[in-house]
Amino acid sequence: MASASDSEPTLRDLSNKLDRLSSDVGTLSSDVETFSGDLKKFDERFADYRQATQWVVQLAFTLIASATLTVIITSVLRR
Repeated sequence: MASASDSEPTLRDLSNKLDRLSSDVGTLSSDVETFSGDLKKFDERFADYRQATQWVVQLAFTLIASATLTVIITSVLRR
């Protein structure tokens, strides 16, 4: 029969588990840094797209206003 002390972890077992945990934490830390860098790139791209969209909307309104003024001015001057 095995005694209760045979099933208990040894200091070597605990040390190995701590080493594995330390390695896992290092891997997770590296993954978080990679994710953080990817998120920063996404934020920069999103800001660029948002600015481009604002420019397109401003251009569209400017073209509509210019066309409207052109129609009004030409109709007034023809009378």
